[in-house]
Amino acid sequence: MSIDPVAFRETLGNFVTGVTVITAVDPKGEHVGITANSFSSLSLDPPMVLFSVDRKSQSLPVFEAAGCFSINVLSDAQKDLSNCFAKSGTDKWAGVPRSTGQTGCRLIDGALATFDCTTHAQYDGGDHIIFIGNVVAMNSSKEARPLVFYKGAYNSLSEGAQ
Repeated sequence: MSIDPVAFRETLGNFVTGVTVITAVDPKGEHVGITANSFSSLSLDPPMVLFSVDRKSQSLPVFEAAGCFSINVLSDAQKDLSNCFAKSGTDKWAGVPRSTGQTGCRLIDGALATFDCTTHAQYDGGDHIIFIGNVVAMNSSKEARPLVFYKGAYNSLSEGAQ
């Protein structure tokens, strides 16, 4: 049975995800960031997470070489940041309030949550590379609401949903 790629993508869109910006820094100090909704928890003990990067991403070589990455779970007030980091070839960091995590990767101020990770493993995932990370530090805000992606568009949780 053959799966139509367009229909597959549309069907996947029925799964509601949060929106993240994943950051890394290569050994030469180059900082990159990409918007991704391919983030997931993996293990509680030890604490591990995973995400994937498209093989065509210009940032992939940095993620492959970095040895670390940070996950920034965006709040509903950070849609503009999501759009900025989804584009290639721009100065994504201009004016972005940030700090530096234990690994040297950038953490975005105001994010709903951050996970600072060392790279545990990289795996082939078809047209993506899957990165697994050991969480070395994290932070969470109870004051913000998440930026949500559903059926190809940003959405919000209904009032009262927490």
